Amino acid sequence: MFYTTDTNRHGLAHDPYKAIISPRPIGWIGTKSKDGALNLAPYSFFNAVSDRPKLLMFSSAGYKHSARNAEETGVFTTNLVGRALTEQMNMSSVDAPDGVDEFELSGLTAKAGELVDAPYVDEAYAVLECRTTDVFRPKGLDGQPSENWMVLGQVVGIRIRDEAIRNGRLDMALVAPLARLGYMDYCDGGDTFELFRPEWEAVKRA
Repeated sequence: MFYTTDTNRHGLAHDPYKAIISPRPIGWIGTKSKDGALNLAPYSFFNAVSDRPKLLMFSSAGYKHSARNAEETGVFTTNLVGRALTEQMNMSSVDAPDGVDEFELSGLTAKAGELVDAPYVDEAYAVLECRTTDVFRPKGLDGQPSENWMVLGQVVGIRIRDEAIRNGRLDMALVAPLARLGYMDYCDGGDTFELFRPEWEAVKRA
């Protein structure tokens, strides 16, 4: 099958776009409003952007609390969602009114960041403390802005729970990081295998 996205006539029961771009890691974003209200929300439009410096992004459909807080306060945290925190992550996705504390709603412990004035999930195996570097609406081919707001931040501090480190690595089998597939489907990254990039000289000899 083939279809053009200007018509979106795919003939399927559900749009396959986000299912094709998967699995997508979940950015569990912790922020605090200018008035001091805590906020926690998961975003599957999320990923690393750069290693030097360490930049990451999340994209919000509409100017929601996380994007607004990250822009207004200049800081946020990204909390690693392991399989064990699935239910809490899902609860924090509720479309709650302004001022509702999703940490409390989800039964999670909010702790203050070391370097940023933003809350993080104490139960998470790893946390990235970030300072906002850019907030904008990406444009389409027609030059019109997307309905999404993209937030970029630089990681200034990394917290990892001791029990998640084995043999000098963050143990993916233990952490089982949760990812979003298409539709209402999720998976975790606990079933891992190693794959090394081939050396060019070895490829030429093969």
